Formats: sequence, C-alpha cells, structure tokens
Amino acid sequence: MTARRPCPPAPGPLEDYAAQFDDLFFSLAQQRGFREYLTGLLAPRERNKTITYLAGAEPVAGARTAGAQRLQFFLSESLWEAEQVNSRRLELLREQVATAPHEGGVIVIDDSGDRKDGTATAHVGRQWMGRYGKTDNGIVTVTTVWTDGRVYHPLHATPCTPAHHFTHGRSDPAFHTKPQLAAALAVRGKAAGFGCRAVVADCAYLSQRRLVPRTTRGRPGLRGGPQTSQRCLGSGRPAAHSRCGRTGPDLEGCQATRRLDARGGSLPRRAHRDLVGR
Repeated sequence: MTARRPCPPAPGPLEDYAAQFDDLFFSLAQQRGFREYLTGLLAPRERNKTITYLAGAEPVAGARTAGAQRLQFFLSESLWEAEQVNSRRLELLREQVATAPHEGGVIVIDDSGDRKDGTATAHVGRQWMGRYGKTDNGIVTVTTVWTDGRVYHPLHATPCTPAHHFTHGRSDPAFHTKPQLAAALAVRGKAAGFGCRAVVADCAYLSQRRLVPRTTRGRPGLRGGPQTSQRCLGSGRPAAHSRCGRTGPDLEGCQATRRLDARGGSLPRRAHRDLVGR
C-alpha cells in the first residue's frame, strides 16, 4: 500500500487551518473535498445549504457539473467521520487564547427546520418549523452553541427523528423528544470543555421538565447543579419578582410568541429564560 500523500498546499489561512484536519481523511480526494466544502461554507453567497451553492454552480442545472458532483460524493458517499472532524474543530478552539471557552459563557439551545418533500429521507416528517412559524413536512435539527457575547462557537447538532420512524412510535426506547436531545447536547458541550454559567433556551424547551434534572431545591439546573442566581434574556427591563424579590424578565417587554411543545400542543406566551448550571 502506498503512503498517503498530503494535499498540495495553497498559501493562505484557509489552507493552514484545513491542513490540521488532513490526518482524519483517507485520501487526497477527501482532503481536497474538505477544502472545497470549507470554501463553500465561508464564501459570501446567498445560501450555503445546497450542493450547487457550496460548489459555486448555478442552481438546478449546475448540479450536474463536475465540481458539484465531486462535492456531493464527498459529503454523502465518501467514508470519513464527521464527529472526529467536529471534535478536532472544538479542540482547536480550546487551544487558541482568543477563542478558548471559560465558565462565564452560556450554552444556547436552538433548532432549525428545513422543508423537505416526500417521506423516504431520513428524519423527515411533519414537524414544527420555527423558521416558518407552522407545522410542515421537513427535517429539524437541534443545535447548541457556546458564547460569551464576544465569540460564538457552534458545538454540536443532532437531527430530531419523528415518532413514525420508530416501530413503537413515541413509546419506542430509541425515540427522543427535542428537549431530551437538547439536554444531551448541553451535557456533551460541557464534557467537551465548554463550561458555562447557564444553559439558555426558549419556552418550547423550558416548558419540558425533562430538559434537565431538578436540583435539591426543586429548580431546573444543568446536571443537578444549584441555581445560584436568576438572570433574564430579552429586550425588556428586569422587573422585581413578586414572590422572592429577585429580578425577573419583563414579560411585556419581551417579544410575544406562540410556540408548540414537543407533542405539538400550544404553549402560552412566555419570556425567554435561562437555566443556571453548576
């Protein structure tokens, strides 16, 4: 077996960054595909979620070009581990002084939905699409990011698989709701070295008691950590809490929204809150 050749270098910071991932790929073609993928993600284009835009080709007709086909094969058929690449990315962030995480940041939980026709695609189904403000057929991905207001690091992402994909539906042990997936991702983020003072989510997640374990005081907290203080998010001024005297979110000042919980039920209007971790 011949030794694997490194990808021919091209001057610039993008090449310096991409070269740190070369050992995670098995061929020169994969290394080149990774660089093309990074270029497509960072290029100032209108969209970066389709193969044609990532490859810099024309929509629809450009899907048959060599560049788009090569990138399609790299992303869908080529054998490489996405989790290893993501772990390396987080490792590089931790090593840099300018991007290193600290305990003063927060982990933000959110989800993103994209419409998708048909039923054969993995994870597709009728789900709540926050982007469109309605339930529609598509794929929803739960994500976590770490931020301290100065830097913003995407951490992990996992698709939410609707219950009809499982043999026993919602009672199937493999089925997980979006709040359950979000709680697992928050724990993964902390385990990856991105400590935080809070886990932030909107009311669609915080209405679910299973998001995080309860503390000894009966309050939500990440992995059973005590809730040390109460902070508010949103545009309104903090108002005094009617029962404990602490400051809480100004409900009138926050943007009023109606969302659906994991079961599709309607939730009342609530301000955004945060969960304080240990």
